[in-house]
Amino acid sequence: MATQIRDTQFGHLVRFLSRNKLFPFPDEVDSSLWKTSLPGHTGPPLKSPTEQANDTQGVVVQDSDADQTIIDDRNFYVVDWYGPDDPEVLSLFGFNLDSLSFKLTPDSIYVPGTPSIMQDFGVSEIVATLGLSLFTLGYGLGPMLWSPMSEIPQLGRSPLYFWTFLAFILLQLPTGFAVNMPMFLVFRVLTGFLGSPPLATGGATIVDMYDPATAGYGICILSSFGVLGPVFGPIIGGFAAPAKGWRWTIWIFTWLCALVLILLFFLLPETSAANILYRRAKRLRKITSDARFRSQSEIDASRYTLRDHLLVLGRAFTLTFSEPIVFFMDLYSALLYGVLFLWFESFPLVFGDIYGFSTGAQGLAFLGIFIGALVTVPLYLLWIKHGVVPRFTKPSFKPEMVLPPTFVGAVSLPICLFWYGWTARESVHWILPIIGSSIFTVGVVTLFNTARELFRQLGIGPGNSLLGGIAVCFIPIPFVFYKYGDKIRHMSKNARHDI
Repeated sequence: MATQIRDTQFGHLVRFLSRNKLFPFPDEVDSSLWKTSLPGHTGPPLKSPTEQANDTQGVVVQDSDADQTIIDDRNFYVVDWYGPDDPEVLSLFGFNLDSLSFKLTPDSIYVPGTPSIMQDFGVSEIVATLGLSLFTLGYGLGPMLWSPMSEIPQLGRSPLYFWTFLAFILLQLPTGFAVNMPMFLVFRVLTGFLGSPPLATGGATIVDMYDPATAGYGICILSSFGVLGPVFGPIIGGFAAPAKGWRWTIWIFTWLCALVLILLFFLLPETSAANILYRRAKRLRKITSDARFRSQSEIDASRYTLRDHLLVLGRAFTLTFSEPIVFFMDLYSALLYGVLFLWFESFPLVFGDIYGFSTGAQGLAFLGIFIGALVTVPLYLLWIKHGVVPRFTKPSFKPEMVLPPTFVGAVSLPICLFWYGWTARESVHWILPIIGSSIFTVGVVTLFNTARELFRQLGIGPGNSLLGGIAVCFIPIPFVFYKYGDKIRHMSKNARHDI
């Protein structure tokens, strides 16, 4: 058990308070353990620290634990894993709570509280809906920073998840206690920005733990939670908001998030190999008093300038606008998220105004999307098992081979919107638009892996037809990527050219 929780935030706290006496790392117990693996040393015999300092052809590396040390490129220990039985590798694969998939988002739970916000703050429906739009804006901007930050070896992923999530929860307090609309909207943007790391780096965490082929299962499940969370939000908010007001939708969500934070504190270890080896190198330098122990990331970083580090932090922006595949996939994801939350605004109009459902019952109408996911996700997992994994290790494998399910998803999205929009009328039973809504998850699961006024002005059918028409325009994208993806990828200087 100590091995499993040592690298969690709880484990770090216990080690700090006990001065590393409790939950010691293997190399702190056996200081000679590093000798079992020396894959990175090349060149002549290692010099002593004194001889090393006199070497004028070295590379200067700054260490927070020691003074500047001059290290010859050929004259160091590259700190690596101790072998297949390395305890830190086993703990990484053996125990990880995928709490990152928890996503009962405060965007969807917000929708039922809109009338209460209008009444409390005396604002129009359009202004009240800004609480949803601005949260989504922050939620979209956050990954542009958090994702590249999680790749910095000195930071790692686990602290990023925990501390941003803690700040996210704390900022729910001024959000829930907001005294006017401007204050409320400011904190909605901030909470969206701070709540986005699971969206930004959840897939990277899964790839840390599993090989690329197996990681497809986890990424599918993770992206599915991105839909299922918003589905359950209106169900809870639909009963809480009419009874207690919009503030209670904030408090319920905050309590649930606090529970997840506790689980993260005790059960989420670090998954970034670069960060684990970086901290291992620091420990070995301290244990042996030998500055020649370096992780590969430190050796690489010694050659980087401040400009290089800033370019890494800006990678999300540069790749988005310089790589066609990244740009169009981002555009497709934006379409899905935009349609999802815009489309959610039509549910109260359909099931409240047309079918006369109560506010609580309107939330239950979202269960059609959940049922669709229960059918789609297992089928997609079977596709990964039989259609992707067997091909993955073959020399003929191309990344475009994972795209065929998106053909179905691209077509299903407009079908869902047209079906839902034109069956939503008093003369048609309410089950038909719910069945139509269930098809939405086909598009989301396969393609991932202005508000209510639009529907009032255009009507439910034409409004959904507008969204469906936009979705139709995007249908060719996965087909183009499947046929010409390798040529498009090879146009990039950042892409691998051997696949």
